[in-house]
Amino acid sequence: MAALLVLDDIELDVIRKDIKHVHLSVHPPTGRVRIAAPEGTSQETLRAFAISKLPWIRRQQTALTAQEREAPRLCIDRESHYLWGVRYLMEIEESDTAPMVKLSHRTLCLRVRPDTDEKVKRELLASWYRAQIRQEIPQLIEKWEKVLGVVCDKVIVRRMKTMWGSCTPSSRTIRLNTELAKKPPECLEYIIVHELAHLIEPTHNERFIGILDGVLPRWRDSRDRLNELPVRHESWRY
Repeated sequence: MAALLVLDDIELDVIRKDIKHVHLSVHPPTGRVRIAAPEGTSQETLRAFAISKLPWIRRQQTALTAQEREAPRLCIDRESHYLWGVRYLMEIEESDTAPMVKLSHRTLCLRVRPDTDEKVKRELLASWYRAQIRQEIPQLIEKWEKVLGVVCDKVIVRRMKTMWGSCTPSSRTIRLNTELAKKPPECLEYIIVHELAHLIEPTHNERFIGILDGVLPRWRDSRDRLNELPVRHESWRY
């Protein structure tokens, strides 16, 4: 269970685990702050560290608060949906045939059986988005494994509430958020490079930044583009 550190009007969740360095992160949509710290790190040390990072924390929270959010998706006719940054209008087609999702010029057709409820429609769409990402993964992983000189043993694509991706270096596993299928292709590539780079450097220190600068010089543009785009409406919990 996370401990709580309070600085003025900011609450920080403190999680101690078997790591070497302190890691600070600010999570959407509300700007909740977390500190992951090595076991045995004193509260006083963490307080001093957090105070030194207060200006950065406030900048991140301000940016998250201003970020545009999608309205809840209802899976109805003429509703806007995105694939790789391109907007499509949903068209519901009822048929006693196998459910499916298909794209036309600027239409995303969701074929379902008559009287299919909203939950099933959303699950069908989520599965389709997951498949779109899985289709792109092999070539990107192969490309960037060679560039970075790393090996990724497993890629998991799933719905994630607070992160675009994550990496577990010990098992050489990366996880990707299904929401990335809605963003421009360079956003998915940036997240894959970011997570693969963690196989070399687990933290976001200067060495990690240097790795990204060396292999993907415009990574900051992709990061900013990703975070400027509307994100899914969600009842986020921590």
